Amino acid sequence: MVAELSQLRDKIDAVDKQMVALLAERLALVAQVGEVKSQHGLPIYAPDREAAMLASRRDEAAQQGVPPDLIEDILRRTMRESYASENDSGFKCLNPELRPIVIVGGKGQLGKLFAKLFTLSGYDVRILGSQDWDRADEILDGAGMVVVTVPIHLTDGVIRRLGNLPADCILADLTSIKSEPLQAMLEVHQGPVVGLHPMFGPDISSLAKQVIIYCDGRNPESYQWLLEQFQIWGASIERVSAIEHDQGMTLIQALRHFTSFVYGVHLAEEDPRLEQLLAMSSPIYRLELAMVGRLFAQDGSLYGDIIMSSPQNIAMIKRFHQRFGQAIALLENQDKAGFKQAFDQVETWFGDFAGRFLKESQGLLRQANDATHRG
Repeated sequence: MVAELSQLRDKIDAVDKQMVALLAERLALVAQVGEVKSQHGLPIYAPDREAAMLASRRDEAAQQGVPPDLIEDILRRTMRESYASENDSGFKCLNPELRPIVIVGGKGQLGKLFAKLFTLSGYDVRILGSQDWDRADEILDGAGMVVVTVPIHLTDGVIRRLGNLPADCILADLTSIKSEPLQAMLEVHQGPVVGLHPMFGPDISSLAKQVIIYCDGRNPESYQWLLEQFQIWGASIERVSAIEHDQGMTLIQALRHFTSFVYGVHLAEEDPRLEQLLAMSSPIYRLELAMVGRLFAQDGSLYGDIIMSSPQNIAMIKRFHQRFGQAIALLENQDKAGFKQAFDQVETWFGDFAGRFLKESQGLLRQANDATHRG
């Protein structure tokens, strides 16, 4: 039995080595694709091509008795690596005549990311850090675009120090709130203005499938190339008004971060043994714990700024607190009928999205379980 098992394992190892060789070959081909895309200014992420390829591979897998979800998982993970490697080829510069880009706060993590992407696209990039304001006039001289990426509580003050930019210079910000920074930029600069919010952190390996929100300020025709440049980097762009953006962020960012913060505080006060929690965890709880722990591995001041950035965030959190109390009352009163009624109401509100999210979460849970090491 041992000998038979050993022979089968040797064969599996041989197949695995072939898979590694094939993956290496695929990544080499991807590098060539990246060079062609760079030359011709094509986005690194082509959703139609990806969807068609995955559909074909799923069909082929099913015909050979291979679970279609398995081949899709493998290919999606491979494509993620492929998108990252395409960055090495650089990107086509859509506005080669643009004068220098100045990134205010370019020594921060997000500033460094955008400085790298602009540099990979062939632009002349200058950095204006917090210690460089004595040379600000020199650094800003002749700028074609100025991008502000500083902590939220500093954004308005920094923008108001930029009142002497060239008339045709594009002024943009990368802040997670939009109404106040956009208004400040419009007041201090009479040229093109656009508000930007990257919906990702600086630790990403590629902009493929990432979202950048933009809010029009002034002279949108002057910065259309910039939006197209983001798409070449792989990002999807979403146009919303500053008011709609800030309303959405109360849920997408402020409330979500706050609930994670409170849950983390609660865990710390209850003081369970994390090792034991992980040992007993289902995949969904492990994933939840990971998302809460992720928050506390980052800059607390940043998240405090996001949560406290506007009165409407506080108002939303207070409404959540009120509804939390109402839900507790259902439990205290053992009101199962009321609980079911509320449950059904929310299910109706989600509609078809409930089933869609169930399917998506199943994939996430499988990945979380695959990454678990026990024993």
